[in-house]
Order: sequence, then structure tokens, then C-alpha cells
Amino acid sequence: MAVLKRRLLWISLVAHTLGIVSSVDALMSTRTAPGAVAWIVSLNTFPYVSVPAYWVFGDNRFSGYVIGRKEVDSRLHRELAQKMSLVEQYAAPFPSAQQSFEVMERLAKMPLLRGNNVELLIDGETTFASIFAGIDAAEHYLLVQFYIVRDDVLGLELKHRLAARARDGVKVYFLYDEIGSYLLPRRYLDDLRDAGVLVRSFHSSQGSGNRFQLNFRNHRKIVIADGRFGWVGGLNVGDEYLGQDPRIAAWRDTHLKIEGPAVFSLQLPYLEDWHWSSGDILELDWQPQSAANNGVPILILPSGPADRFETASLMVQHALATARRRAWISSPYFVPDEGVQSALKLAALRGVDVRVLIPERPDNILTYLAAFAFTQPLLEAGVKIYRYKAGFLHTKTLLVDEGASSVGTVNLDNRSFRLNFEISAWVFDETFAQRMGTVFEQDFANSREMSTTDILNQPWWFKVASRAAYLAAPVL
Repeated sequence: MAVLKRRLLWISLVAHTLGIVSSVDALMSTRTAPGAVAWIVSLNTFPYVSVPAYWVFGDNRFSGYVIGRKEVDSRLHRELAQKMSLVEQYAAPFPSAQQSFEVMERLAKMPLLRGNNVELLIDGETTFASIFAGIDAAEHYLLVQFYIVRDDVLGLELKHRLAARARDGVKVYFLYDEIGSYLLPRRYLDDLRDAGVLVRSFHSSQGSGNRFQLNFRNHRKIVIADGRFGWVGGLNVGDEYLGQDPRIAAWRDTHLKIEGPAVFSLQLPYLEDWHWSSGDILELDWQPQSAANNGVPILILPSGPADRFETASLMVQHALATARRRAWISSPYFVPDEGVQSALKLAALRGVDVRVLIPERPDNILTYLAAFAFTQPLLEAGVKIYRYKAGFLHTKTLLVDEGASSVGTVNLDNRSFRLNFEISAWVFDETFAQRMGTVFEQDFANSREMSTTDILNQPWWFKVASRAAYLAAPVL
């Protein structure tokens, strides 16, 4: 018994010592004061569970990821610095009505580029028909990156098309997230490799100093053909994205097809992700080609936990701050940080038509519950919240006034703001904005508008559960 007591005493001493050490790390590295306080309290009161949880979920900085466009003296940085000069001739000034968006160039560390064609792709059938046509037409190389890839009908079709192009002599690069695609069987990847496809997983825990970085994800969805055509948006690869999962029913999503110099900017984050995953620097076409003399200007804005600033959150906050007439946002997950909540309220209080479109039926119960913890103050400030009823809403879009639109992978939650690698395409064109507005209005017509009674009439246990879920917002 005495030996057991001594062992328990040593275990307790070690656990609390690790809790104190971890608390210092949380104090110095956690980005938000509430987050730091929460970690410090839990690490010192119950370190047996909190210490391992902290080293898996507590870090908001992605150590070791080298971004070539940042101030890093690396081979990747030097090579990309040379390539960036090739695109200078396509740099465009922001339209007068959107000049305040110039700050986003500094967030992106990329210029706004003119001379692009852009096509808005609505839902899975249209999107994958376009992507597959681009894959079949590629002559030199294909860059393919998805967060989720399933071994189902759609996933098999993608595999067969990529394998066929590789056998035809096209260089095919396939990058997937190891967590998002954890169900992808080895035979799927082996079949691609056997056909000549170069396959890499984005595993955030690689490297001796990063083995606990399990909480980061690469949430980007990018397809590029020959450096001339690019696809980006919300759709992953799986039958549910075609609306064929009876548990989810219809799937509402949005993607973009881009042709022109902006594809150059789309290649840069892919190159960086591939470099992290493999150590290699791909040889690609870096000679931008204008798709149209009067084409639309596009800014590609990548973001992630390796950024110096919280790029995605600042992007949304700035868009809301610049809005004068309307700011319409769609997101399947709505657990915004305090900065975005304040920006939503301020925009509505200025008289801006602020609308947030979220799903009626969730696919994540925690994020669904958490949203009820802060929606009442938003509604009271004049923010309109719509719940989409015609299936599951998965779009990540933003429309500001008459000329600024964004389609990408960023959700309005902490994971997209601080833990995921994301990407957004901003289009500055009134005709495209009109098309986006029409799609938003169609979605609003298939939704119901929330009111404060939706929250006040909930039973007490639901309100308690929503507050508890909101406390988990840093890892949702």
C-alpha cells in the first residue's frame, strides 16, 4: 500500500508539474485571452486529462510549415520570389467602389490580377462535370487537392480519370488531408500510384517537432489543369456532395471555375502544401495568360495557422467593415469569434443589410448547439439569420454591396479562422456580383428567418447544452 501511495504521489507531482509548464506555454502562445485563461485553469486543476488535450488541441500555430511568400529565407521563398515578377503585368487596381479591399492584398501577399474568366458552379453535378471535363482536357499536368476523398462512386470516377490521364503521359499530383480522408483505403492510393500518379498526404504531424499537431487540417479544395484553368470552392469528393446520401438528402454547394492569371495565384498555395508534404518543389507553368482583355479581376487569398495574423478572421471582419448596403454570408458552420460577431453587429447597426445563411439541419450537433449561444445578441442588433431548409447547406460565400464576392473554403468558425488551411477567391465584378445575389435570393427563398423567440422558447436544458457547446468553440 505504501508503494502504491508513493507511485500515485509521483504521478500527481509529474502531472501537476507538466500542467504548470503547459500553462506557461498557453500563457505565451494562446491567441485569445479567454482561451489562455480556460487552458491555464484546466491545466492546473485537472492536468491528467488537460495536459495531453492541450498538446493535441491547444496549439494555434503550425510549427515547421514553410510559406515561401513570407519572410523566410528558404529555397522555396527564393524560387517563388522570382516567379512573382512574372505576374506583375497583370496586377490591377481595385475598382473605385472597392478600393478599401486593398488591405486584402497585404493579407494574401498576392496582387489582384486582371484578365480572368470566371464561372459560378452551383451544386455537385455541375461542378464535377466541369472538373472532369478539365481533367480530361489537360495536356501537361494536373494538380488535385481535396480535404475529403471517399472510396465511393464519385471517388472512383475521380480515381479512374486521374489514372487514365497519368497513363496518357500527363503529370498528375494528388494531395489529400490525412484526417479528412482517414477512411480512404490504401488500395485507392495504390491504384493511383500504380498508374503513375504522384500521391501525397498532408499530415500535419510529420517531423519530430510536430508530432502532436493533430488538430490542424488542410481544408482546401483545388484542381488546376496546365496552369490555365482552376477550380476552387466548397465541394469535396463523395457521393453525399452529389446529394446521394439519404441521411443528408439534397446538398447545396458552390464552386468556381477560373481561367486566366489568377490561376497563377491558385498554384502558389498548392505548391507550398506539396512542398510541406514532400519536400519537393514542383516544376509548373508560371507564365500567366490572359483569358480576356476585359476579364474580371480576382484576388486569391490563402489562409492558415502558419500565418502571422489570423488571416481568415481578419478577411471577414474587413469585408463586413467595408459594407455600405449589404453583406450576405453563407456558412454551414456558424461559430464566429468575438471579432466577427462584433463586425456583424456593427454592420447591422450602421444600417447594412446583414444576412447570414446557415443550415436548418446540421451535420454536426456541437456546432448546431453552439450557434444558439450568441445568436440572440446578433438578432437584437439587426443581423438577419436564415436557416436553409431545402437540404444541407455547405456553401462558403460572401457578397458585399454591388461588386465584391467571395467563394472558397472558409467557414465562420474557429477551426477555419485559426486551425485550418483555407483558400478564398475574391471576384470584383458587378455582373458576377449580380449572379451571386440572385443565387443568394434563391437560397433565402428556401429558408426561414430566425427570430429571438427561436432561442427564448427553447427548453432550459437546450440553453445549457448550447452554452456548454459554445465553450468547445476553440476546437469546433
